Amino acid sequence: MATSLIVNPRASRVHDALIDSVAAALGGATVARTEGPGHATELAREAQAWADAIYVFSGDGGFNEVLNGLDGSVPVGFVPGGGTSVLPRALGLPRDPLAAAQRLAVATPRRISLGRANGRRFAFGAGVGLDADAVRRMNARGRRPDGRRPGDAFFTWTMARLLVEGTYAAPLLEVEGEPACFALAANLAPYSYLGRVPLRVHPYASAEAGIDLIAPQRFRLRSLPRLAAYVLRGTGQERAADIVHLHDRDRIEIRCLRPLPLQVDGEDIGDVESVLLEVERDAVTVLV
Repeated sequence: MATSLIVNPRASRVHDALIDSVAAALGGATVARTEGPGHATELAREAQAWADAIYVFSGDGGFNEVLNGLDGSVPVGFVPGGGTSVLPRALGLPRDPLAAAQRLAVATPRRISLGRANGRRFAFGAGVGLDADAVRRMNARGRRPDGRRPGDAFFTWTMARLLVEGTYAAPLLEVEGEPACFALAANLAPYSYLGRVPLRVHPYASAEAGIDLIAPQRFRLRSLPRLAAYVLRGTGQERAADIVHLHDRDRIEIRCLRPLPLQVDGEDIGDVESVLLEVERDAVTVLV
């Protein structure tokens, strides 16, 4: 069987010796290294013309790029090489790259849906405002001397700081005409992780269903413990009177009252004045 392994050599947990081990565990997959932003999309388009399966050893940004290059005809597997690697973990794969590769070598295919934000595919999540702003601040911080990016704890702290600063305390957008401070959309659950702890922002999101979204309509500091409890416990969001909660939607329209940052799968897409979220049902086959 002909297989391709697309590798982001700059991902936090990727190094040459491990690339060789992962490729061997996948039956001697042909390795293609990315050389910059957008290259993984090009490599995926090329590989699906000849490969029976495509594997990606990267972080979530590389996974996203590959998904935006596939037409759904070739199965794809994700080896966690980033600091968080939400997608493979949410699909049930081990966090260790070599263990994940060994699992993928005998994996079962699973057909899943994908989301789109203004046409850009996302696998697990998209956000307007708060979390996109946190992503931008993390990117501005750059990498540590060892090549790693700031981890989950820094990201969570950055989001909390934005909330404490009051940046997203008042409505800054409208979701289907309803005012909200920020919006978090999901294609599957959990939304992210804090170390080993899953953050269940959208407890009912499913990779086989449509898009879920929550958008707090107002935020005060005293709301923070309640919101944190929702995320850690994974329930309660849908019953809160001051949170817009949408489940299994094919289409969601968001209008920003001023330009706000947009992120998809942890990648900063830039500032937007509106966002159209759409589901692409039965889009790709993943290996799990």
